[in-house]
Amino acid sequence: MKTHVTSDDAKSLLLEQLQEWEQARLNYEALANVESKEKSFDGFVIKVQFNPGRIQSSAAKVDTKSIQERKCFLCPANLPLVQKGIPFENTYQILVNPFPIFPQHFTIPTYEHVDQLVLNRYKEMLALAKDLNEYTFFYNGPKCGASAPDHAHFQAGSKGFMPIEEDVKQIDKEIVLETEGLTVSAFKKYLRNGFLIEAEDKDRAVDFFKELYSLQEIKEGEKEPMMNIISWYEDGKWFSCIFPRAKHRPACFFAEGDYNILISPASVDLGGVLITPLEKDFNKITSKDIETILKEVCISDVDMMILIKKIKDLPK
Repeated sequence: MKTHVTSDDAKSLLLEQLQEWEQARLNYEALANVESKEKSFDGFVIKVQFNPGRIQSSAAKVDTKSIQERKCFLCPANLPLVQKGIPFENTYQILVNPFPIFPQHFTIPTYEHVDQLVLNRYKEMLALAKDLNEYTFFYNGPKCGASAPDHAHFQAGSKGFMPIEEDVKQIDKEIVLETEGLTVSAFKKYLRNGFLIEAEDKDRAVDFFKELYSLQEIKEGEKEPMMNIISWYEDGKWFSCIFPRAKHRPACFFAEGDYNILISPASVDLGGVLITPLEKDFNKITSKDIETILKEVCISDVDMMILIKKIKDLPK
């Protein structure tokens, strides 16, 4: 049995599934007609994508009652018969996502039905990013855009699709921790507060991530701090963007009438591609709306400063 998985294996799986799985093929073909536009900010852009195929995810009911009343769509027993997967480390399987945002879009769930929690899975996320280095991987927390908060999974998409991958090279950042093989920076003036971990040493990245995890608040009734993670491997180095979250959905998601914008930000949105499944929202969303939405769902400037201080105070 082949133990090492590559980007070519993922591409082959996608091609095979598009030949055999009509729903997936039609949805990938529909990507060619997806409308997008750009909004410029100070030194970076944010793309807005009108993608009606994502309504199921954006409007997903993720309350406990709704989750308990539906079959888990990531469990092997409940997958469509036509859906095939590639094993990864005998723990996960790589599946083609039939509701794509990216030209190549995958979901990587565990075989076992266990909660969406990342603390002991971040190392595996980095391993995936290195082995399938033509893709960018992301994690949506249970209340941070995951439409299956009851089943552990990552997602992956075509590298270079999200602006953040280039943004991190040029936007203002403050280095908050630097040791051999590891640099941690805080984003500045980026509309969304977050951290960039750059690591040549995977274990150092994992150790710091556990520290950062422990420094964040776990809200009442939750099992982990709210966060989104975007990771990729490039030129011998791992890059991870960690976005601590303040809330699941912005006020406009619940607003009535003209004030309503159906948007439920997850990793891809924080990576610089806002997904609007409704045409009305795509047409009317403004730069000010985008700024409000991102600032609302990510932690505040004050909370970010507190977190940065805690990092700087970590034992050297």
